[in-house]
Amino acid sequence: MTRLYNGYQLFSGLLWWLPVFYLYQRNAGLTDEQIFTIQSIYYVFFCLLEIPTGALADRFDYRRFLLAGAGTLLVANLLPVFWPVFWGFLVHFLLVALANSLVSGAGSAYLYEYHVRSGVPERYRKAEGNARAASLIGRVACLPLAGFLMQWHTPLPYLLTAAGAAVAVLLAARLPALPGGQRRPDKADREPLSQALTGAVRLVTRSKLLMLLIVQGVAVFTLVRVLQTNLFQPILAAKDLPVAAFGSVLAANALFEVAGAARSALVRRWLSDTRAILVLTAVLALLLALLVPAGLAATIALMCVFSLVSGVAYPIQRQLVNDAVTDPSRRATVLSVESIVDRLVCSLVVLALGAYLSAGALNLFLLHLAIGTVVLMTVLAAFLRRAHRRRAPEAVIEGSTR
Repeated sequence: MTRLYNGYQLFSGLLWWLPVFYLYQRNAGLTDEQIFTIQSIYYVFFCLLEIPTGALADRFDYRRFLLAGAGTLLVANLLPVFWPVFWGFLVHFLLVALANSLVSGAGSAYLYEYHVRSGVPERYRKAEGNARAASLIGRVACLPLAGFLMQWHTPLPYLLTAAGAAVAVLLAARLPALPGGQRRPDKADREPLSQALTGAVRLVTRSKLLMLLIVQGVAVFTLVRVLQTNLFQPILAAKDLPVAAFGSVLAANALFEVAGAARSALVRRWLSDTRAILVLTAVLALLLALLVPAGLAATIALMCVFSLVSGVAYPIQRQLVNDAVTDPSRRATVLSVESIVDRLVCSLVVLALGAYLSAGALNLFLLHLAIGTVVLMTVLAAFLRRAHRRRAPEAVIEGSTR
């Protein structure tokens, strides 16, 4: 199972166009305002889809949603080739949002439930880290070539991404069923979908620990997403790096993230999981602030360190949230609730980013984002400490902080 799942993550994550999509859209005639409007709409659309897809994945079969996600990604990456205009790029990103919403909750839920039902829950974190690493390894090999491939044949990065999605479809079709089957003979089979959705939201709102962990996860997701997707190209362009080298830098970042994801368990030697994730998030924010005065070489080095820290943080954050979900029948739905909050905040941040860039205030944006994150982590630390004290006797707390 793990090899098939890692292969799925590898090929579905081969986004050849990632280092050059901004330039691709600019070459197609889009303005900065149009480009960032599309990205903001992407996050909002993802939010609208995320909870229904997670609830349906809980009710039916996680594997079907992984298969549907890869198929949707295949279609999405053909649109910029055959419809390279504003509306074509908009539909492309909307389909990417749909693909991500189909997979975001179902993928982690499938992996977690498979290990729990197989009697080896302690292997989940390593499996999550390895799956994350697999999704990044392919990028290390392909991203350095993105700029050259675009210069050779402009739409080639999108065509290669579609080919990777096709392989992911084949791998998803071979994933084994969960031990004991997907369905459970309980309320998850009988209640209406709307009740399933409200039940998951109620589960989140009634658990202070889960709510705090979701807020903390939003901080990590926003920092990583904004730097690695929205700001990566503008920052390197502002530092006068040649476009052909963008893919190499992004590949180096992916390599460092792989190293971090594969070694996240080492942090437990010094810190509990909850303390570690708070510290790591603050470090990510500080690294963003240091990009402001940095020269080109220092900027690349800071980006690599940023990726290393984010790689360490991701499996820890996934473990904490999954352990805090007290009703397994709603796991994918709860994870979708987290994702919808992530994307909603990102949508707002990207809108602000567009305004900062239009005013030529990129450095000010980085400083404000870093300061806001550090303040948030300080406040969350106090609330999490209180939540742990109140729920210390419960097993979920013991498992999360051990």
